[in-house]
Amino acid sequence: MSTLNASQSTLTPPEAKDQTLNSGKCGMICLICSEITFFGTLLAVYLFYIGKDAPGTPTASEVLDVSVAPMKVLFNSIFLLTSSIWITIAVNCLRRGNLKQFGFWWLLTILFGAEFLVGTGFEWYGLIAEQGVTIRTNLFGSGFFTVVGFHAAHVTIGLILLTLVFVLTLLGHMHKRHAEKVELLSWYWHFVDGIWIAVFTIVYIIGR
Repeated sequence: MSTLNASQSTLTPPEAKDQTLNSGKCGMICLICSEITFFGTLLAVYLFYIGKDAPGTPTASEVLDVSVAPMKVLFNSIFLLTSSIWITIAVNCLRRGNLKQFGFWWLLTILFGAEFLVGTGFEWYGLIAEQGVTIRTNLFGSGFFTVVGFHAAHVTIGLILLTLVFVLTLLGHMHKRHAEKVELLSWYWHFVDGIWIAVFTIVYIIGR
């Protein structure tokens, strides 16, 4: 009987570990689902108000141009979406215990995401300073800066978390055993990249 009790007590820690891991995945899935609902609402409102601006005010077709390559939205989108490839490679490297390659691909993910933010800043500068479109200009301005602004905020949060992990890697605090937790962060980054496809399609293609 004592041997049986000892065996049961030995099995308890792995079960608790599995429950913790499942809770982390469940929490991240719930977060992503709530964010999808949030952005879905924003995009639905944006679509509803398309073409309802007062005459004489700037419209999406007049000020949004995705055909200009350098530092414009199409170019930036390629950088952001490609970063999902780099972060996937990075997580796989960490699973194998290759910390040097993990750090390289993780840093590349950060740089590509940062380029997207810089490009968004240039785009906003052009809209505000050169074309006079702000969040108060009309319905288009309000909708555009709200939708794209919230996405940029999510990218910023993601970059802060990615940078924190990179710093921990440089300090030697990142190990193979952290791969599962790092993967959860990669899920958030994949969401940020994926939701941009919806934002890009509605704002820059359908909305024009």
